[in-house]
This record gives sequence, structure tokens and C-alpha cells, in this order.
Amino acid sequence: MQKIIFMDIDGTLVNDHGIIPASAKEAVRKAREKGHLVFICTGRSKAELFPDILEVGFDGIIGAAGGYIEINEKVLLHERVSKEDVEHLVGYFDKHGIDYYLESNGGLFASKNCKAHIRKIIDNFLKENPHAKDEVEKGLQPFHDCLIEGENPIRDDINKISFLGSDLPISEISKEFASKFNVISSTVPIFGENSGELSVPGIHKATAIEKLLNHLQIDKQHTYAYGDGLNDLEMLEYVQYGIAMGNAKEPVKLAADDITDTHDEHGIYNSFKKYGLL
Repeated sequence: MQKIIFMDIDGTLVNDHGIIPASAKEAVRKAREKGHLVFICTGRSKAELFPDILEVGFDGIIGAAGGYIEINEKVLLHERVSKEDVEHLVGYFDKHGIDYYLESNGGLFASKNCKAHIRKIIDNFLKENPHAKDEVEKGLQPFHDCLIEGENPIRDDINKISFLGSDLPISEISKEFASKFNVISSTVPIFGENSGELSVPGIHKATAIEKLLNHLQIDKQHTYAYGDGLNDLEMLEYVQYGIAMGNAKEPVKLAADDITDTHDEHGIYNSFKKYGLL
């Protein structure tokens, strides 16, 4: 019986340096060869799905934390942030000195100091972990390089917004935008304390999965999902088999049906094997 598998990216498919373990690539390839469907299901927008990710081979994409669905190069759903809400958050973040980038399918549009901030994060990380240079060049560096500076941030094609850590508590940011956005802590730990993401309210990975299943006419009993972050909670609770990575946040582990090993301990491959997906 054909199964459908939903795969988070950061902290799940890729490790903290942005690298996909070879065992995870092999697991996805073997599962698809066996006739199962494997979909990316990520908070990233399409502009952040770099070639090394897409080259693994997937049957489609759920992106922007559930705001975008693509299958066979056909767009099934694309939710966007209103221009008024973009103006609100840009004004608020600029006032409080918070660096951020606006995510669209066509590019990642960085605030004035965002790219320099991320460069500093990478440089500090490499000072402490010089052995990780090759991994950073393959993972974090392409993300830094694709950020677009100097563009007008008030746009009507934005899927979601990510912001870097600052002295302003994320609880205060959540209060400011509670009525307009889903606000969660960042799924990329290296972005620092109080970093986070804002996405369209009422939209999350589970709502997108439900829409996709209806489109494909696949019963929920045949669904699996893998995740590690807070934006994976609804997804893991919705599918038949919700599996948390060994490196997942504690609330994610509590919500999951099962816990596998970490990404670097072959968690994806080991779990696929356990459930007979290979």
C-alpha cells in the first residue's frame, strides 16, 4: 500500500550546519523507489530550497509553514501576507533594531543589517568550530549569499517573515503581532535567542497536508511525518504516524507518536526502516 511521507527540513532533513546526511538521502530515494510519495513540508519558502535539497528528489513541496503547496510543478495553494501587515512589521522591527528577512518564492529580501548580522553569526561559529568549514560552505553560506539587500521591503508577494535574535523578548514580539500572525521561535537555533518566524494565521503544515491529501485522494491512515521544531506540532499531531527527531524540542517529542534518532545519527533512515518504508 502506497504511503505518503512529509519531511521537515531544518533540524530534520538537514543538520544544524545545513547539511543533509547521506543516510537521509538514501532513505528518501529508496522510499520513492518502493512507490511511496515523499513531500518536503517546511517553514522555508521556495527561494530557500537550494539545489542540494531539491536534488534529493521529492514528489512535491509544502512550503512557507503551510502557506504554499506545489505538486508536479502545479501550484495548489499560495497564501501571502497582506501589504498592510508587511508595513506594520517592517516599521516595528526597524524601530526596535531587529534584523529580519522577508520570504517570497522569488527571493529573500533582507533588512539593512540582516546580511551583515548573519555573516557575523557564521564567522563566530567558524571560530569556535573550524572543523565545520566545509559544512558551512555547503549549508549556511548559500543561504547568506542568496539574501537580497537594498530592495523596498513593502511588498505584496511575501509568504512569511523570519527575524534574528535581539534584546527584545520574543514574548513582546508575539504580543505585538498576535492578532495578525502566527509567531513562533526560530527553527534555526544559530539565529540566536529571541529569533523567530511570523506566518499567516490559521495556516500551518497540517492544514496544507489536509488540502493535499484531499487533492490526491489519499486517506490519512497512510501518512507519516518527520519534524523537530514548534512549527511541526500540528503536522505531527495530524498525520497517522508523527515522528519526532532525537534532536527535537521537548514539546515536539511529547506530541509525537514516536521518537527516532537525531539527524546525524541516521534518524530518518532508521525510522524509515523501522516502519517498512524502504
